[in-house]
Amino acid sequence: MPQIRRARPAGAFRARSAPAAVALLTTGALTLTACGGGSGGGSGERLRVSMAFPPAQSMSPYGDDAVLLSRLSVIEGLTKLGTSGEAEPALATSWKPSDGGRTWTFQLRKARFQDGRKVTADAVVRSIEEATKASPEPRVLSDAGELKAKAKDADTVAVTSSEPDTLLPQRLANPSLAVLSPEAYGRGEGADKGGKVTVAGHATGPFTLTEVDGAVSATLERNDDYWGGKAKAAGVDVTFTANGTTRANALRSGSTDIAEYVPVSQASVLKKSQIEAVPTARTNSLYMNTGRGPLKDPRLRAAVRSAIDSKALIKSVYEGYADEPEGLLGPGVKWADELRVPVKGRAKPATKAQVKKAPTLTLATYTNRPELPEVVTALQQQFEQAGFRVKQVVRDYARMEADALAGKYDIFVQARNTLLDTGDPVSYLESDFTCKGSFNMSQLCDKAVDKAVDKAAGTGSTAERQRAELAAEAKILRTDAVVPLLHERFIQGVADDIEGVSLDPMERTLVTADTHRE
Repeated sequence: MPQIRRARPAGAFRARSAPAAVALLTTGALTLTACGGGSGGGSGERLRVSMAFPPAQSMSPYGDDAVLLSRLSVIEGLTKLGTSGEAEPALATSWKPSDGGRTWTFQLRKARFQDGRKVTADAVVRSIEEATKASPEPRVLSDAGELKAKAKDADTVAVTSSEPDTLLPQRLANPSLAVLSPEAYGRGEGADKGGKVTVAGHATGPFTLTEVDGAVSATLERNDDYWGGKAKAAGVDVTFTANGTTRANALRSGSTDIAEYVPVSQASVLKKSQIEAVPTARTNSLYMNTGRGPLKDPRLRAAVRSAIDSKALIKSVYEGYADEPEGLLGPGVKWADELRVPVKGRAKPATKAQVKKAPTLTLATYTNRPELPEVVTALQQQFEQAGFRVKQVVRDYARMEADALAGKYDIFVQARNTLLDTGDPVSYLESDFTCKGSFNMSQLCDKAVDKAVDKAAGTGSTAERQRAELAAEAKILRTDAVVPLLHERFIQGVADDIEGVSLDPMERTLVTADTHRE
C-alpha cells in the first residue's frame, strides 16, 4: 500500500458546516441528490484540499480527470494497485485466469453504488463496455486488445481479451476503468439526459462527488454506505489552484489542509513539518531523436549523455528534492534497484571536434511543469560547454505533443510516470521504445529492444516479468535514445493536524477514507 502520512501535533480548528447534499453541477447543468453521501453528520470534520489541476473533461472517467477522481477517493475499480504494482482486491475479492490467460474471472464483493443500487455483475459489464466504446479510447486500453465482459452470475464477471493479457488484473485497477452505476451513462431513469457519463453520485468510493463549479471548486460528501466503512472525514471541500505559489500560501496561512504538488521553489515558505517529499515513479528524461537529424548518429547521442551533470540539476533546479538517476525506473519502483542489469554496448562518444561540426540541436520542453524550462536552460549550458550549438523551444505541452511524436525536435525533455497505466512498466516500455510504440518520442526502432520488451510483456509470473523488464531497460539505455536525468520527488503540503494522507508513488491516491483531522 502507499505510504500513509502520520499525524503531527494537532492545532485548534473551527468546525465548518457541510454544504447541502443537493447541489447544482455546473459542468453538466445537472441537479444531483447525493443518495449515498453523508451531509456532515456523524464524527469527523471536513477536509480542505487544494488540487493542482482542474477538471479538463467535465469529470469524465475516460481521461485525466479519472486520476483526479481517484485521488479524491470518489471512484474505484475491480482491483487496486499495491506498492509493487501488483493487483489487490477492491470491488473484486478474488480472480483467476483461464483460457491461456485470455479470460480472467472476478468474484465481486457485496457493495452499493452511491445512488443506492447494488454492485452487480451486469453493472460491471456495462462499465467495461462503456469504457471500450469511449472516444477517445482510454490510454490503458490502447495495447489491451479487444476486451469483452460477461456476467456469469450476479456476483461473477468474466473479462476476456482478444489476446492473452497477464496484466489484465492490474489494467482493471486503472481509474479510467472505474465501475459506475448504470444510471451514470445517461440512458437510465433520472440520469443526465445529455448522454454523457455522470460520475457524480454514481460511483462506489468513500466520498461522493456532489458539486462541481467548473474549474474552480468541487464538493465531496461522505458515502455512509461505503463497503469499507464510513470515511473518518465528513466531506472534502476542493479548490482547483493552478498556481503553485498560491497553493503553498494557502497551506501556510491555514486556509487549506492539503496542498497538492507544492513547487520546489515554494517549499521554503512552509514549515518542515508541513512538507512530505515523496519518491515517485516519475522520471525526468531526455529523449533523443534516433530517426532523423544529427542525433541519428549514436556517437553524438553518447556525447550528449556524457555532457549531462544530473547532480547539478538536482542541486540548482530541484534544491535537493530529487534523486540521481539509477535507470528508467526510480526509487518509486521499489523492486527495481535490486534487479537492475548493467548497461553494455553503448556507442563511444564523439570527440569535441566532431561535436562542434554537428548541426544546431533543437532542445524542447513544456511549461506545464515549472521546473522543466529551468532544466532545459541548465542543459543548454552543459551541452554548449561540450561543444554543441543549441536552441530552445519551450511552450505549453498541448502545443508540443504532436510535433514531439512526429520527431520534429532533436531532444525532448519530459517527466514521465513509468507506472501510469497498469502499475507495471511493461506498458510504458512498449509505448515509448518499441517500433510500434504509440508514444515513441525518440523514434526508436531497435530489434533487440523489441525482442526484450516482447519477452517481458509475455511473461506471466510477476517476479520473472520484473526481471525481464530490467533486462529490457538495459537494452533501451544501450541505445542512448533516452537518458534519465533524475527521479522526481513530489512535495505534498500537509497541515500539522492532518493524518492519513496517502503518499502514493503512483499518484493514484491522496485523500482516503482514513484521512482526517486529529
